[in-house]
Amino acid sequence: MSKTVKIGATSWKSGPTWTAKALCEQAEIAESIGLHSFWLPENHFGDVRTMPSPLTLLAAASATTSRIKLGTVSYLIPIRHPIQAAEEVAVLDHLCEGRLILGVGRGIQGSVFLAFDLPSKDKRKRFSLNLEIMSKAWSGEAILEDAQGDAVYLAPLPVQKPHPPIWVAAFGPLALEQVGRLGLPYLASPVETLATLRSNYDKYHQSVLDAGHEAMKTIPVMRTVYVTENRDEADSVKLALSKTAASIARDESATVDDWTIIGDSHFVKDQLARYIEELGMTHLIASGRLPGLTADDVIRSHAALLECSV
Repeated sequence: MSKTVKIGATSWKSGPTWTAKALCEQAEIAESIGLHSFWLPENHFGDVRTMPSPLTLLAAASATTSRIKLGTVSYLIPIRHPIQAAEEVAVLDHLCEGRLILGVGRGIQGSVFLAFDLPSKDKRKRFSLNLEIMSKAWSGEAILEDAQGDAVYLAPLPVQKPHPPIWVAAFGPLALEQVGRLGLPYLASPVETLATLRSNYDKYHQSVLDAGHEAMKTIPVMRTVYVTENRDEADSVKLALSKTAASIARDESATVDDWTIIGDSHFVKDQLARYIEELGMTHLIASGRLPGLTADDVIRSHAALLECSV
């Protein structure tokens, strides 16, 4: 492999309720085996596994780790007040001593837009405006003038200057174009096929250049990954995933192999090399919530994945 990719992982288990102990144990294990980053998504109105407040959960993880990067897969900017969001991000960056990677997004759940009184058609505009306000506040620009005419500034400012790295989760050509105009890394979906990702990255890179930005050097990709030397186990995992493919894959014609990396170490190493060659992938975020597997199975897979990335 000509280039080493940085390996991160999402949380791989949740109990009947979220507790600091359960979450911190996962973050500690992720750090101990050498993962680059530990990631949490944002979602709303599901069941006990729902994570409506990823920054709060990562704050807990920050207290029991010291090296691993902590990331949000898609912190939903449009549904939040930009100044309050900027404050909370800055506080978390202090709590984790500058280890935060802020993955942001617009959201796709219709119920979320209804609940937060945000017309779905306005989410892209609100995303851009709120991110601009947050970025200016993080840079130390005045937020407003108070009644006495004195400038008001955000405090504390983030540890990372001018703010934590921002990656943008995006779906569809308009979203890709917007990310390119912003000149920010595009965080690819775990349910897009490799062929779709190639097309998406071509459009994205062109948008980056058209907007006058330098070529992007950070290319993160999310994938469902499982490393096992047991062929029967690999086939079993794929079969279980195929039964939910209709609700997961965006391309109905796609097979499980089109949007996952599941197999033995030789196969996985070859796939990593392929993603690096075809997409320029620099970071891989492995999703480890796989049907029929224990937490120990997933941890072993992540450790093996790290060996494959060398």
